[in-house]
Amino acid sequence: MKVSKDARKLSRSLFRSSFTGGRLDRARVEAVLKVVAARKPRHTLETLKDYERLVRMELARRHALIESATALDPAASESILRDLKSRFGEDITHEIKINPALIGGIRVQLGSDVWDGSINGRLELLRSKL
Repeated sequence: MKVSKDARKLSRSLFRSSFTGGRLDRARVEAVLKVVAARKPRHTLETLKDYERLVRMELARRHALIESATALDPAASESILRDLKSRFGEDITHEIKINPALIGGIRVQLGSDVWDGSINGRLELLRSKL
């Protein structure tokens, strides 16, 4: 669905007003949704869909997916989380998964950033160079 220029402009404005101290604030998001529902501006549906997309992308940017071929020992997982939180802020959420397809090593995804130290990732890199 193509979003009109006015709806995109309004959704971005609403998105910017959803932050407190540089972080997305759940209470402000709820308040924005209530205001939009009450006022029903022009292009309401387009505005809300674009606003939802922006919020979803921001939440994904703050969520780390840590994959390992085998279960990580607690010290290693704590070290990885500590490093991520020191670089990207204390409000990072995380999820640790076991993915045998990695063969060995770990893969960390935070939003659209991916750090791949897995054997499978290295094999794919070699395959692409051949």
